[in-house]
Amino acid sequence: MSLTEIIRRFPSDVIFGVATSSYQIEGTAQGGCGASHWDSFARQPEAITDSSDGSVACDHYNHYAEDLDLVADGGFDAYRFSFSWPRLLPQSDKEVNADGLAFYDRLLDAMLERSLQPFATLYHWDLPQRHANNGGWQNRDVTGWFADYTDLVIRHFGDRLASVAPINEPWCVSFLSHYWGHHAPGLCDLAATARSMHHVQLAHGRSIEVMRGHGQQNLGCVLNKEFAVPVDGSELAEKKTYLFDGIYNRWFEESTFRGCYPEEVLALFGQHMPDGYENDLGLISAPLDWAGCNYYTRSVIAPDASEPHLGFRCIRGDLPKTDMGWEIDPEGLAFFLRRMARYYAPGLPLYVTENGMANADNLNAAGEVHDPERVAYFESHLAALAALVDEDVPLKGYFAWSLLDNYEWAFGYSKRFGIVHVDYASMVRTPKQSWHAWRAALKAR
Repeated sequence: MSLTEIIRRFPSDVIFGVATSSYQIEGTAQGGCGASHWDSFARQPEAITDSSDGSVACDHYNHYAEDLDLVADGGFDAYRFSFSWPRLLPQSDKEVNADGLAFYDRLLDAMLERSLQPFATLYHWDLPQRHANNGGWQNRDVTGWFADYTDLVIRHFGDRLASVAPINEPWCVSFLSHYWGHHAPGLCDLAATARSMHHVQLAHGRSIEVMRGHGQQNLGCVLNKEFAVPVDGSELAEKKTYLFDGIYNRWFEESTFRGCYPEEVLALFGQHMPDGYENDLGLISAPLDWAGCNYYTRSVIAPDASEPHLGFRCIRGDLPKTDMGWEIDPEGLAFFLRRMARYYAPGLPLYVTENGMANADNLNAAGEVHDPERVAYFESHLAALAALVDEDVPLKGYFAWSLLDNYEWAFGYSKRFGIVHVDYASMVRTPKQSWHAWRAALKAR
């Protein structure tokens, strides 16, 4: 079934959009942007595949109008973007960067001029370096710093935002970055992980509290999900798969919607949890207006006694894979939306806030980019979602990742997720076959 046919199966009130993030596209070298811990992480030897950083990225700072034209011309309803904390507050928490304010004023006004709904994320991983120097997400004070930053954003821009989520993918902010060390700050420490896993959730709660105080509407969360299956039928593999799900998924689902943490993960963290963390769970689980799910792949969980704390490792199975080596499993996305609708957030509007794939895309001799693999990826995942609509799962929106090829974090510029190709030397944008497929589907809706 084609993308056009699948899109027609969704109710008319389901919105379709594309997503990006500030550090990955804006370019930090312009507009008075301050340093983030990603700048320092990128300077660490072998931290980034191609030794690059986000100083130029896609130069969205200067190309934002052209980029938003691509969103609007593609027929999309909404644009999910993030504010940059170090762009707005580059030197201190008190000195606001006028150029940063002006840039986001221009960006938001340009969205509204194109009838695009602005779906904002306050934090997509670019923590100001000064806060990283003071302990970052390990330091409880980060929750206050983030609350103050939230207040700034909402006071200046809140009246133009269709929706706001505080933090993108808290698992990546905490576990991926503090236990596996793949992202800034690049730590491999269980105690740091336990503290950051709690503080990122408390920062979410404090941010929601600030926004409610301003009367801001349509507030949600953006949780990344990864489906997991055991490597075999052994009891140990089943147990380790349950632990993986607890760390990656249920830690954030249960604290956000039920005010508790999974017991098996608390047992792993032991005495490393911050003192009095239980007293924060009420704030963390304050009611939301919607819930977002970012989904890309699944993991196969294999017990591994050599792993000192987890006792497992993640491997890939026999499903088709993207250019990241990630398995393509649309049913994993359907699983999480069913679970959210039935167990964690019954009745709450649900959004797929990111979904997409890296592909080895190149311009051909005619100046075109054919990416049928990406078109098929979108078709398979949207078909799984269309089946959920028939089950009365309250899906209200879907955002493709990503509008542009961009800085893919530890992979630098070596992986391309965009539906629009970016030539990083010239900054020329070329809509790919997948962009044209989306355009045709949305125009025919």
